Amino acid sequence: MNIAKNNTLRLYVLWYGIAFLVLILDLITKYWASDALVLYQRINVLPMFDITLRHNYGAAFSFLAGENGWQTWFFSIIAGAVSIGLIVWIAKIGRTKSLEVLGLSLILGGALGNLYDRVTLGYVVDFILVYYNESKQFPAFNIADSAITVGAGVLLLDALLTSKKKTSNEDAQASHDEVKH
Repeated sequence: MNIAKNNTLRLYVLWYGIAFLVLILDLITKYWASDALVLYQRINVLPMFDITLRHNYGAAFSFLAGENGWQTWFFSIIAGAVSIGLIVWIAKIGRTKSLEVLGLSLILGGALGNLYDRVTLGYVVDFILVYYNESKQFPAFNIADSAITVGAGVLLLDALLTSKKKTSNEDAQASHDEVKH
């Protein structure tokens, strides 16, 4: 019984630790960008990749950025509610579905990183800029955004693998049932 509790505790430390690591990396890199760069300054790192400093007052792709400030609290409340939901979700399935929980942990860390910015600064610090040429720029983003995107991709992969496994199991069961009759 003690071994099972220790293993469960280790898994929770792992999953919440991943979220915490994402949060810390996000905050450190945003602090660095804010300290080292001037707003809209760009430093070319590689072809099609610059480091820049941007302040996003909206949500993804600066959605609602032009509003008068209500959106900051709106997105903060949503991020807070989603974070609480993710914490509970991870606690419920942390022992059974590793790939799904990895995705949720990445999303949780990213959500907390952007939530911290919104509550303390009133905007989200973005600093990664990927582009094809000057006229085809992807919106600037940060480590939190990257973790959320990767986490969503991991959830999609988990859903595909789970669906294929379920279909395979159903096919095997159907074949077994046919043999019995």
